[in-house]
Amino acid sequence: MIDFTPNPIALAFGPLEIRWYGIAYVAAIIAGTWLAFQLARRRGERVDIIVDSLIVMAVAALIGGRAYHVIDKWSTGPDYKDHLAQIFMPPYSGLGIYGGLFTGMLAVIWLTRHYKLNFWRWGDIIAPCILVAQAVGRWGNFMNQELYGPPTNLPWGIAIECQYRVSPYECPATPANAHFIPLFFYESVLSLIGIFVMLYLWRHFTARGRLLIAGDVGLLYFVWYGVERSVLETFRSAYSWQMGNLLGTSIPLPILKYSAGTGYDWTLFGLPMAQLVGIGAAVAAIVAILIRHWWVRRHPAAADGGATQVAAEPTEPSESAESAEPATAAGPADSADPTPTT
Repeated sequence: MIDFTPNPIALAFGPLEIRWYGIAYVAAIIAGTWLAFQLARRRGERVDIIVDSLIVMAVAALIGGRAYHVIDKWSTGPDYKDHLAQIFMPPYSGLGIYGGLFTGMLAVIWLTRHYKLNFWRWGDIIAPCILVAQAVGRWGNFMNQELYGPPTNLPWGIAIECQYRVSPYECPATPANAHFIPLFFYESVLSLIGIFVMLYLWRHFTARGRLLIAGDVGLLYFVWYGVERSVLETFRSAYSWQMGNLLGTSIPLPILKYSAGTGYDWTLFGLPMAQLVGIGAAVAAIVAILIRHWWVRRHPAAADGGATQVAAEPTEPSESAESAEPATAAGPADSADPTPTT
């Protein structure tokens, strides 16, 4: 069992507080940016626009993520309904990833149009970078003592102080020395695995016989994270498990029986919004992949028409065929794109 309970505040200078959550957010951006530079260089894309684009995407994601969190906790938790000033006043310790993804994607669409870039090719670059950022940023949830599941006896169960407990596990109903499933850690590990899966698929399947086309890896992100988040959501407090003891919980109730009204989840028709959005995004992405492949088969000429771009840095001559793509003409790896620019 892990008894360490972190202080959410890293540094304090009088009334000014620097929180670990904010530090994790910055570290997530740095990690994602580093990977974006590496992938863009390898694929012959422009790197001179990354920093400027990053600012736009980060601000957009911050606004969307904050808006999602405010809606989620409108009448629970911080209770923004009765304290409107807390929406805009620091500390900004609450962000909803789906809101950030939505506004961030809008920013990417605008940026690719603005710079006349290939949306699908850049989608393949950005998707692994988002997972890197999520893997790093989730540790901010650990520092805030949030994003945890039911009580557990597993050796990696984490302690949560009473003031950070959600309603089903408040003290003294749940003992102060109880330990909980570290969902933030599960999501961080699954995101890291997703990065390697995406990079492997792009490198080994995108350029060989067009098994995958430009944009498939980017769309795969929504499948991966949608399923990942939906599964992990079942561990949240609103659910109970018949196989609780096997999973390390101590709740022997019917399997996946949802109990609304805990004040823990934003729900729609009695189901967690995070789960509905995750499943919906995964299904939509799979449908999009199938439709795009069907289109390419019927319009092979469209598959060979890539967007003309000028790379800021040429790829190394030693790069393999699947990674060294000339930017001035769509290479075999990513040229199979029914809609080259968006």
